[in-house]
Amino acid sequence: MRPVGISRDFLNAEGDNVWGDIGLSGFDEAGIAWEYLPDDVAVLRPEDVDGRPAVLFAAPAVDATTFAGVSSPPLVLARFGVGYDAVDLDACTAAGVAVTITPDGARRPVATAAIGMLLGGLLNLGIKDRLVREDRWDERTSWMGRGLTGTTVGVVGFGSTGTDLARLLAPFDVELLAYDPYCPLSRAEEFGAELVSRDDLASRCDAIVVMAVLTPETHHLLDADFFARVKPTATLVNVARGPIVDEEALIAALQDGGLRAAALDVFEAEPLAVDSPLRSMDNVLLSPHCVGWTDEMSLGNGRSAVRAIVQTLAGEAPTFVVNRAVLDTTSWRDRTVVTA
Repeated sequence: MRPVGISRDFLNAEGDNVWGDIGLSGFDEAGIAWEYLPDDVAVLRPEDVDGRPAVLFAAPAVDATTFAGVSSPPLVLARFGVGYDAVDLDACTAAGVAVTITPDGARRPVATAAIGMLLGGLLNLGIKDRLVREDRWDERTSWMGRGLTGTTVGVVGFGSTGTDLARLLAPFDVELLAYDPYCPLSRAEEFGAELVSRDDLASRCDAIVVMAVLTPETHHLLDADFFARVKPTATLVNVARGPIVDEEALIAALQDGGLRAAALDVFEAEPLAVDSPLRSMDNVLLSPHCVGWTDEMSLGNGRSAVRAIVQTLAGEAPTFVVNRAVLDTTSWRDRTVVTA
């Protein structure tokens, strides 16, 4: 059996882990051999996974080609992060491979990042930074910010990260609304949120924070119809996935005064196109899909992914399996004794 593989994108040209400490010592403590994969690839290849008990990965995608001709697929592919839109779950399940994510590691860092972007958007921090750099101090009075205390904040997607955001918002005495068709009423009530429809959230909120997972159902969930309903004084924050927001509709709303401001860490296509109007808008705060990248996130995500692999190799079902149907397949059960 080959060692557990760690995707090569974790390393820079000097061979140092760009994320810092990601908790790989957990493998050593469990007596599990590991190594970095030899090449930095866009899609995990058969030679990257064949014969390995597990692979911990970040940037590479996973599709049917990953398992082409593989005689001994890994038990688990542990993703360093919460997004899995670049992973073909059907192909993984067919190969008998569990896919895990790390919501416990990313929850607080992403919620904190959302607070940062929300405050940045409300306070117009993007343009205020430029006013100093470009010696435009006389324009300060044109960029009065908006306070957060006592406003109405809507959260799109009220899962573990959305509810953690609710905890962080509590000191600001906001009225909290949430749109999430899968959120139980009891969970919303526990965190002081009112469950509402998408359209009600659009029309009632002073600030809207996107925290949902990208799925076919959430693709362009915030479209032209949504932006036609928002308050012109509202601020939009997206720290989830770019395609949840129809970017053309967002740009139009920002340009015609239908939306006050936006704070964006994610975009429909990344990197953001050089000719995107978002680049030149003074009422838009931009971040290159990394606002939540902190030492806290690195260690939290890493420990969670390592834990998933250690659990699996100990014969347990890992906690955060995305394609849970795989746990009932013969191809999975024939290769492990699951105790949970």
